[in-house]
Amino acid sequence: MNPTELAEYLDSVRITGDVATPRQDNLKHMHLFLEGNEHLEFGVTRTRAWTYDDVFDLMHDRVGINPDREHTRGQDTIDAGKCIAALDRFADVLGASVRRGERILFATGHPAGLLPVHAALARSAAAAGAIVVAVRGGRVFGEGDIRQIFGVLVWHQHGGLMHTHFPAPMRLALETLADDGLAPPELVVADHGWAGQAASSGLPAIGFADCNDPGLFVSEAQGQLEVAVPLDDNVVPGLYAPLIDYVLTRAGMPPV
Repeated sequence: MNPTELAEYLDSVRITGDVATPRQDNLKHMHLFLEGNEHLEFGVTRTRAWTYDDVFDLMHDRVGINPDREHTRGQDTIDAGKCIAALDRFADVLGASVRRGERILFATGHPAGLLPVHAALARSAAAAGAIVVAVRGGRVFGEGDIRQIFGVLVWHQHGGLMHTHFPAPMRLALETLADDGLAPPELVVADHGWAGQAASSGLPAIGFADCNDPGLFVSEAQGQLEVAVPLDDNVVPGLYAPLIDYVLTRAGMPPV
């Protein structure tokens, strides 16, 4: 699938284009990020002062949200062209890491949507000679613990895989690796607080972010996160299949 065909597809299934996340949530999350809300800061360390207007302009520039500041409710958008340009950068970073046979850590805070995406990338990376970092499970934090499923770190609570924005699971994963005498990963592929915390910790990291996740785009703009790919991060998982194929082809990685 070429970029034009992919853009049409992504819009048609609302991974981009008129996405499900409402405008009011996008604007609210910008404010909450700036206020340091524990669910929205994603472990991102701000290296300069950011105003609401700064973040709003960034989200229009890098995601493609509606630029009209008077538009406060209803539909909002993610630009397919911006998504694909970011996917190209994402694939280039991932492909280079795989070719070097690096140790790559995969993690997701959105298991209902993105777990199959990360799992496919992890499977292909391993087949091409990279090392998918394994983190010892069982370390408890609060009421949950880290588990690794299909090579992907997730946060587990009460018998279920949890949607989480918190950076604490990534901090716990890195602490576990250090306690076990293992080196940190050479690349992190993640989303939400997993990605933000990794980038703030100085690790090379790339990830996915929705239009209501301003923290990761701020991290990217600050030169911490290497790539933030704008997309709806919680559509039916099978709909991401063409996106996965596109990334693997661009990265020169084997199909899954």
